[in-house]
Amino acid sequence: MVAKIVNGREIAQSLRQEVSAEIKKLVLKNKIQPTITTVCIGSNPASTLYLKLRDNACKEVGIVSNHLILDEKTSEKKILGAINKLNIDQIVHGIFIQYPVPSHLSQEKLMNAVTPMKDVEGFNAVNLGRTIIGDEHLVPCTPQAVLTILDYEHVPLKGKDVVIVNHSNIVGKPLAALLLNRNATVSICHVFTNDLKMYTTRAEILITAAGVPNLITKDHVNNHASIVDVAVVETKKGICGDVDFQNVKDKVALLTPVPGGVGPVTIACSLKNMVKTYKNSIESV
Repeated sequence: MVAKIVNGREIAQSLRQEVSAEIKKLVLKNKIQPTITTVCIGSNPASTLYLKLRDNACKEVGIVSNHLILDEKTSEKKILGAINKLNIDQIVHGIFIQYPVPSHLSQEKLMNAVTPMKDVEGFNAVNLGRTIIGDEHLVPCTPQAVLTILDYEHVPLKGKDVVIVNHSNIVGKPLAALLLNRNATVSICHVFTNDLKMYTTRAEILITAAGVPNLITKDHVNNHASIVDVAVVETKKGICGDVDFQNVKDKVALLTPVPGGVGPVTIACSLKNMVKTYKNSIESV
């Protein structure tokens, strides 16, 4: 068997076309261009690249993307104040916090400082709560991308055994909720899981986001599994994910590459969320 290799760039292009068409209609109706602001604290090469790619995607679909650049030593109080100003600024329709943030800052405080109506990433506790109960309005972009790929590739979820290798608030937990909303049977593994292989070998769908190169080998998967590799790891040989791609691709049914898999779709899903925060902002005026 040779796996179907997912073309994330193709899926993302399709989503961008949908978003672009919707934005043209909204701007024609409201006479206001969608505008989002990213709060950047310090600098991180990976974050800078991701920000550049997202800016390009915004430009393509007609969204104005601005940056609020803050020094990495900026106090938490000052950053929270800056976020609050963006919350009440009527010409800002969506807010990002660029992660990771410096260690002296509370990621959770920053997430919850963003007003739910402008929370493009869906990390505010209100939006996460809505996701958990099945009211999926602003869903975190990476979990949303995973589901988008599985849907695009016609991978059924109902009743399927799904294993997630990640238990973060950004990926694993919201993704588990989304899968449960679709009646999948979900197991979550993480760094403290004693026997990872015991879980992954029985997974019909395996979603991994550990950030450990070659963590998932051909011995960790079963035949006919669908694998979504969310991880992006920079090594001396280049960018890779968790999956030993060359050896696993001949054993499974479906596999996302890194790069070119989940990443482009995540950016496209953030554009979809920007449309929602724009509508929230315009309707509240």
